[in-house]
Amino acid sequence: MNLAPIDWLIVVFFISSLFFVVHASKKLVQSVVDFLSAGRSAGRYMLAVSQGIVVVGAITIVGQWEVNYVAGFTLQWWQFTMALVYVGVTVSGWVLYRFRETRALTIAQFMEVRYSRNFRIFAGILAFISGILNYGIFPLVTTNFLIYFIGLPKYFNLLGVSIPTFPVVMALLLSISLYFVFSGGQIAAIFTDFIQGVFSNIAFIVIIVFCLLYVNWDQIFQAVKTAPPDASLINPFKTSKTHDFNFWYFLIGAFGVVYTKLSWQGQQGFNSSAKSAHEAKMGDVLGNLRNIPRFLFMLFIPVVAYTILHNPDFSAVAGKVQAILNSLKDISLQNQLRTPLVLNDILPAGLKGVFLTLMLMAAFSTDVSYMHSWGSIFIQDVILPFRRKSFEPQQHIKVLKMSIIGVAVFIYIFSLVFPLKQYIYLYFAVTGAIFTGGAGAVIIGGLYWKKGTTQAAWSALIIGSIIAVTGIILNQIYVDFPINGQYFWAIAMGVSSLTYVVVSLVTSKKDFNLEKMLHRGKYRIEGETGKIEEKVPLKGWRMLGIGKEFTTEDKIIYFFAYAWTFSWVIVFIIGTIINLTTEVSDIAWLTFWKIYVYITIFVSVIVIFWFTIGGIKDYRNMIHELKTQIRDFRDDGTVKKDADE
Repeated sequence: MNLAPIDWLIVVFFISSLFFVVHASKKLVQSVVDFLSAGRSAGRYMLAVSQGIVVVGAITIVGQWEVNYVAGFTLQWWQFTMALVYVGVTVSGWVLYRFRETRALTIAQFMEVRYSRNFRIFAGILAFISGILNYGIFPLVTTNFLIYFIGLPKYFNLLGVSIPTFPVVMALLLSISLYFVFSGGQIAAIFTDFIQGVFSNIAFIVIIVFCLLYVNWDQIFQAVKTAPPDASLINPFKTSKTHDFNFWYFLIGAFGVVYTKLSWQGQQGFNSSAKSAHEAKMGDVLGNLRNIPRFLFMLFIPVVAYTILHNPDFSAVAGKVQAILNSLKDISLQNQLRTPLVLNDILPAGLKGVFLTLMLMAAFSTDVSYMHSWGSIFIQDVILPFRRKSFEPQQHIKVLKMSIIGVAVFIYIFSLVFPLKQYIYLYFAVTGAIFTGGAGAVIIGGLYWKKGTTQAAWSALIIGSIIAVTGIILNQIYVDFPINGQYFWAIAMGVSSLTYVVVSLVTSKKDFNLEKMLHRGKYRIEGETGKIEEKVPLKGWRMLGIGKEFTTEDKIIYFFAYAWTFSWVIVFIIGTIINLTTEVSDIAWLTFWKIYVYITIFVSVIVIFWFTIGGIKDYRNMIHELKTQIRDFRDDGTVKKDADE
């Protein structure tokens, strides 16, 4: 094996802490809302940190490293403008605020309220299929990483019988995640994800600093110069020959951030866990800052790996890594393991344990949330609408757990038999589009447009899924099919949006009562933070999304988020003008990226301390709330129709 005793000690210590927290969360689960949405008791920092690690599964790290090994620093240049999109989405409360106002436990429950029960069932089925297909390769990639990073044999002997290692390791990983979900549902997910999020952010920076000491910038420059002239790793204006992960990949992703807000249900439990709509919005704002250390880790580590594999100074390490890669016949597996294998060779004892713990925590956090989400969606949005009578609370939780087991069994089998033939992120795009391709139009139209109709929702969702399924089939049959998963996602979003608008205009006969669905005006629920009436003209602080409910702390958070984002937007504008008017040398570009890395490390340290302290306070408040709140056991995700409807 590749690990020293100190590495195993680190892994065992931190994973054991998760079991302790999960065990402690058991007694807090008393209702269906507790299991599904943590009793709607989570504060902004708990949401920000916990939700942040959910989207950083081990497969996400490996997949993003695939992207940045090909693109280098260049995609980050366009991401500077993406940050502006993120801030615009979060400070406005885009989709999230209105969804929280509906008090729906899942997106499909909202779809029943807004459209119809039959559409809710169809949307639930489609979201479930899209989700488990997308999730299906997570154990595959994570297990492959663990086997090669730890140095496990492909087979081991047990009582004289030769047993393959892969299915055993995968079963162990999924079993641990199942225990976490069963013990505390969404409460356990938020608690453990918070611990994992804090640890991961610290690990990100520690490993980045080590790599900066291991590889200097002169060595990086010598390596990146070996890239083809029009596939630069440092100059974003010379990437015309970069395959798949280029400017168009970024542009589609930028549009997708706005279009698919809350469409993806892999973390649906977090969407309804906030203690108020305002806290949900603030958690989203903080999420932009929380991502700073993660984005740098995803960006810089594959550049280091590229340097080691392309600079003669590291020929010994490169030779060992390349020998392992050459022994793999699967090109997709080679792409997944390239950067992890480099880290495996250069990290010293202790840091290997930190990195392995990081990857395990990332895997557990995603598995827990995805099992919880897809299992819950199947019951809440497919089974529950068929029942005339609600489940009893304990029976309801039992059924949810059975569904979660079913999800685990499916993805276990899927990972054993499915041959992944494309980059992870392209597979994510096209499988996710089965639901999100049409759901974005359905959700946005349903929350913001009173003329949106049920017929339009059906049409948009069906067309989006057909386009996505076509993309999956063609990319599996033809490895080099010219339209990749990202482009199929773009086509699905565009066609579905147009369909929703056209069909709504044709079929709309009566405006939908949005005020009632959002519990505004005379329909307001006491205790919920109200939003300033939207008919009031935007001026002053409200132009920045700041309302009367904002405290001084809230405003400081907003300003910090704005300052960080707009600083890089200004850099982008100035840099673009300079590059369009004069020739910028590669050494100048590398100097810029060097400054960017150091500034980001400094800000990351501030963010880590800030969010950890805030999260601990939220953790205490959340436990107090869960111990003292009075449960409404009728609140189980069932839509109750009014007598006059």
